[in-house]
Amino acid sequence: MANSYTQLYVQMIFAVKNRQHIILPENKDKIEKYICGIASNINCKPIAIYCNPDHVHLFVSIKPIVCIADTIRNIKSFSSRYINENHLIGDHFEWQSGYGAFTYGQSQLDQVKDYIANQGNHHKKKTFKEEYLALLKVFQIEYDERYVFDWIY
Repeated sequence: MANSYTQLYVQMIFAVKNRQHIILPENKDKIEKYICGIASNINCKPIAIYCNPDHVHLFVSIKPIVCIADTIRNIKSFSSRYINENHLIGDHFEWQSGYGAFTYGQSQLDQVKDYIANQGNHHKKKTFKEEYLALLKVFQIEYDERYVFDWIY
């Protein structure tokens, strides 16, 4: 085969360390734009993003050469540095270790974009923990709840 053609879509989800609610509305757009810039610079095409106060949903199209673990590590590293250098959070900022990465097909694009765009309303009805555990169940990912995230109550 002379050429290779791919269409890969991934929703990445990662949380603020200790699940603190510290991404404030006045900084949300800045952080979202910066994360999308990072993604663009590392061979990902941002499709949708939503920074909740305690976690982020990032939906991207990726090239097959992209390693998802490295991509998320870079996004988290560069964005936490940006947040700290620009004093967007009162204290030292860190993302929690770990992440979720879920793949989708072309026919699901609009559904996932709408889901991410409506995060504000979605979390009025469902907690992040409920949402995340439901995703793990839908994608049939085995897990031990003790090790999913460092949940705070």
